Amino acid sequence: MQAHGASGPRGGIGDFDALLADVKAGRPSAWDRCYRWLAPAVGGYLRMQGAQDVDDLTSEVFLAIFRNIGTFSGTEANFRSWVFVIAHRRLQDERRRRFRRPTPESLDESSIERIGRMASRPGSARTESAGADDDALRAIGTARVSEMCARLAPDQREVVLLRILGDLTVDQVAEVLGKSPGAVKQLQRRGFEALRRLVDREGVPL
Repeated sequence: MQAHGASGPRGGIGDFDALLADVKAGRPSAWDRCYRWLAPAVGGYLRMQGAQDVDDLTSEVFLAIFRNIGTFSGTEANFRSWVFVIAHRRLQDERRRRFRRPTPESLDESSIERIGRMASRPGSARTESAGADDDALRAIGTARVSEMCARLAPDQREVVLLRILGDLTVDQVAEVLGKSPGAVKQLQRRGFEALRRLVDREGVPL
């Protein structure tokens, strides 16, 4: 399993330190690479969390990154976590503007297929009990993904999506949500258990 934060084929960004330096220098090609690297995951997270206008909110996230990139220092894993902290805050801002918690929107077919590939790909985010949770991850890659995720408790759904779509570690999810790693692990375990119960009860094919 490839460690989070290590540059390689999965991230497709090569030398992160060099990319960060180019981004901070304002090179358009570097910003384009950065956007293509993380925008799909950010957009997917926002979409599955019921964002009203995913494209606009994703643009807001990257505008915030552009404005604050000079304050960032750290590794690739730190950067990914920082980006999702921003995405989470922008999502909360949108929810406050709407004065209600939104109902999660249905996923399009391409989103479902992408999550399925991420869930089954070696090196995807996994729990410490990887063998048990692999079944839940594979189940998330089915055509029932939208309905299943929508039926999780909101805090469980948030953790599951950040782990799968964001490909964040437990510690990174804790940072994004402002929770302790222990609380994140508990929510993750409950979320996966709920998904497995749905699979067992409703016969969702793996």
